[in-house]
Amino acid sequence: MRVSMYYSNKDVRLEQAPRPQIGADELLVKVMASGICGSDVMEWYRRDKVPLVLGHEVAGEVVEAGPTVSRFKTGDRVAVTHHVPCNTCHYCLSGHHTMCETLLKKTNFLPGGFAEYLAVPAINVDRGTFAIPEGVSYEEASFMEPLACVLRGQRQARLKPGQTVLVLGAGISGLLHIPLARTLGAGLVLAADTIGYRLDKALAMGAHQVFTADDSLPEKLTEANQGLKADLVIVCFDGFIPLALNCVERGGTVLFFAGAAEGACLPACINEIFWRTEATLTSSYAGAPADCADALKLIAARSVPVARLITHRLPLEEAGKGFAVVCNPVENECVKVIIKPHG
Repeated sequence: MRVSMYYSNKDVRLEQAPRPQIGADELLVKVMASGICGSDVMEWYRRDKVPLVLGHEVAGEVVEAGPTVSRFKTGDRVAVTHHVPCNTCHYCLSGHHTMCETLLKKTNFLPGGFAEYLAVPAINVDRGTFAIPEGVSYEEASFMEPLACVLRGQRQARLKPGQTVLVLGAGISGLLHIPLARTLGAGLVLAADTIGYRLDKALAMGAHQVFTADDSLPEKLTEANQGLKADLVIVCFDGFIPLALNCVERGGTVLFFAGAAEGACLPACINEIFWRTEATLTSSYAGAPADCADALKLIAARSVPVARLITHRLPLEEAGKGFAVVCNPVENECVKVIIKPHG
């Protein structure tokens, strides 16, 4: 079968690999849509593992089910997630499923979503494979995993109905945060970025108001929000971290959602930012199975209109072009690139 083999952001090759053989409790999935994630182009995060087949935002059709698999059969449409928890360790039992060693280090697909077919291991079949609801396309279903991450983030931040939410960075994750915050009851959802087309897209995704992300943003916030800053600031680009710390209201929360550059540090004066503000800094990583299930429901209900975010659809042989587009989003006005191995 054909695979897209990743060596670096500038070196993505179409190669041949054996079609995976599955065990009795596994699935073979024909990949119909697989999104390129921002983490896929974080070279420092990948460099010790190359070459490899990336792709973890996957939706496809079951073409073979092992004889002991009872929940799925040939022909079923499924969305699958690559990392799943054990459900029995300290982290899982305390509600931090995405900190589980099994999720972090021991589960994955074979080989990855940028391939014609992938094998779903038994543990992923058990708790990381979901039937695509009727009326949801493969492209839409491929958003299950990224939306699950966003949902977990807002849950970690304990978003409350009526709160004012500021999304800093209107790339793909920020644009998912906007309609989700509205769905979860936020009173006012604002977005800021430095790129015009992203601000336009933020409005299209439901932001009540958008701003240029510059040093005047705290003042603009108070003008838009009856003298108050934001109750929840969601950081979707690490370059906006200093700005985020100046945009959170007393008693508010800053959610560090996006991954940062290698070696990035937090710039903060403890007394000014924390001591007398009761501000909470929190973070989230990935999504758990429950988040995936809820994400699919939100997609099916059109509460988060994910199809609006697709800007590029490419065949497997053009995956290298897709990586180049994601690495230069402004030049290409890119939001989400979907790779379609079977057209």
